[in-house]
Amino acid sequence: MSAGDRVQVLREAIERHNRAYYALDAPLIGDAEYDRLFAELQALEAEHPELLSVDSPTQRVGAAPLPEFAALTHATPMLSLNNAFADDEVAAFDRRVREGLASVGAVELGNEVNYSAEPKFDGLAVSLSYQDGRLLRGATRGDGSTGEDVTANLRTLRSIPLRLQGSDWPAVLEVRGEVLMLRSDFAQMNERQREKGEKEFVNPRNAAAGSLRQLDPRITATRPLRFFAYGVGVAAGTTAGLPATHSELLDRLAAWGFPVARERRRVLGLAGLLTYYAEIGRQRSALPYDIDGVVYKVDELAAQARLGFVSRAPRFALAHKFAAEEAETELLDISIQVGRTGALTPVARLKPVFVGGVTVINATLHNEDEIRRKDVHIGDTVVVRRAGDVIPEVVRVLPEKRPAAARRFSMPQNCPVCGSSVVRSEDEKGERDVKGVAVVARCSGGLYCPAQRKQALLHFASRRAMDIEGLGDKLVEQLVDNAIVRTPADLYQLGVVALAKLERLAEKSAGNLLAAIEKSKQTTLARFIYALGIRNVGEATARELARHFGALERLLAADEAQLLQVPEVGPIVAQGIRQFCSEPHNQTVIEQLRAAGVSWSESEAAAASAGVGAVAGKVFVLTGALPTLTRDAAAQLIIAAGGKVTASVSKKTDFVVAGAEAGSKLEKAQLLGVSVIDEGQLLAMLQAGPLAAPESQ
Repeated sequence: MSAGDRVQVLREAIERHNRAYYALDAPLIGDAEYDRLFAELQALEAEHPELLSVDSPTQRVGAAPLPEFAALTHATPMLSLNNAFADDEVAAFDRRVREGLASVGAVELGNEVNYSAEPKFDGLAVSLSYQDGRLLRGATRGDGSTGEDVTANLRTLRSIPLRLQGSDWPAVLEVRGEVLMLRSDFAQMNERQREKGEKEFVNPRNAAAGSLRQLDPRITATRPLRFFAYGVGVAAGTTAGLPATHSELLDRLAAWGFPVARERRRVLGLAGLLTYYAEIGRQRSALPYDIDGVVYKVDELAAQARLGFVSRAPRFALAHKFAAEEAETELLDISIQVGRTGALTPVARLKPVFVGGVTVINATLHNEDEIRRKDVHIGDTVVVRRAGDVIPEVVRVLPEKRPAAARRFSMPQNCPVCGSSVVRSEDEKGERDVKGVAVVARCSGGLYCPAQRKQALLHFASRRAMDIEGLGDKLVEQLVDNAIVRTPADLYQLGVVALAKLERLAEKSAGNLLAAIEKSKQTTLARFIYALGIRNVGEATARELARHFGALERLLAADEAQLLQVPEVGPIVAQGIRQFCSEPHNQTVIEQLRAAGVSWSESEAAAASAGVGAVAGKVFVLTGALPTLTRDAAAQLIIAAGGKVTASVSKKTDFVVAGAEAGSKLEKAQLLGVSVIDEGQLLAMLQAGPLAAPESQ
């Protein structure tokens, strides 16, 4: 292939990856592979200047703005930085800086230069324009010259000042920085996604970029985005004057109300640069955010101006990137880890390999479908990736190194922890396998499985279930870790002697807990069904099951056809109930609970209240704090009037009752066009039909 043909191939590939990364937030390759392609194109263009053209990816940054957003032209281009990966490349940068400044008489050739060094954030670059101290507009970097106008979304970030602090800021100011997510915020957001059964985000960078590009700013407002400033693009009209150095400028930005990297430092010469790089590399995994290297800038702003720019990058700055956190190793075996919700996760057992600053021996394979997609075999040579504290993962297989003895993996049919059946229901949201079945496999032994004990016990004791006051996270953890409680039934066998073994549990507290456990024995069938923790059976479904069957034995014996006759129960829920009730371990725990004295009033199969008036037959969702009613009390009133209360908003929802500090449910209702009412309007609707006093909680 000729040099010209290779240049064309590289340009097309890089443009494709630019759009995937910058515009679609869905990168197709890793940073290391992208950097390799870019470096090869730069080298070819340097070797063959006649091939260089103004439309080459090396002459601009990123991709064109998304058409959904208005275009916004930057007052001065938002350029990218040249990259360095080795110490000698940093040394060459330092030499060019000294030679460039010496050529204009700014420094003596032998003198060292002061630099500002700071972490290179792994987020989305944006510019913020201020007029007389007030935020005017904001945009993404886009292609460097024109970005996407995301002002409304940026205004939702609490880390961005809407009005500058102090009084010495320029009348016209453009601040540049990065929008990102802290690792802790990202983990909590994904935890909420898991709890809701919704698809998790891949990494903090993609989550931040996707959140900032939401067409509805209200959705952006619910995402834990942060902004960190790293420079100024334009400054005009100040009487106080700007600082003389970049380091002082960052301090000034902090005084004006912008977050800046605390890890920034002023260093001297090449030795200072390399020392800083090594120190940040050691701290990388402990930082609150993801970084992919460090940035060096000549500290004196006047010197920056003298050095100027070359095509797409400044001469006075450099990105010193970390080596790719990937390594090759042998996959020795695949074991199964059972999570607290019963999800079975395949885990790769690896030949020890040093990657990302630590020795890795295990890596996640996510699920069986992912194993099939990547064609992973036990015995393969695989590429493992680790970034910071993120769990290492198997990125890809090297099939050319596959040994003849390599073997395929199959998910076990029974839980490796408790032996209960493993199910793959169609109720999981997110990806599906080729048969349309959920990717996630789960243990069906919810009440019995040791891996699920803590979660099962906390749910069982929760206020809307058995309402065992005082049985919280720390106490459950001690009870399980000390092998005092294995199933919910064991709670009713507890005594003062067993509780005395627990740390920091006073005699009075132990007595209160035992009293609460005793009190919980008298409950309702609906609460008991909900307390069992059957997947997809929430409070509303539990109430409908209790009404329909009237007695627990009739529910346990019901087949899927009988379950489908119950309001709120569809094929997926019916299948889940049947699987739970058929599991012998769950049957045993239920028998033990009843033998321990847990009881409720039973009746003949009860028909659901027909109800009359404006509420009858309508579906309600409650969100936020109501002025006078608790949400439980409001739900009881709605149910008594023949309405239904569900936990999530959908097109089938008739009304959302919103109180103070209503969150994402209110936003979803507005997006779907669902009627939103307040407590007063709900009470007015209830007065159109017979009311019943809510059950005391």
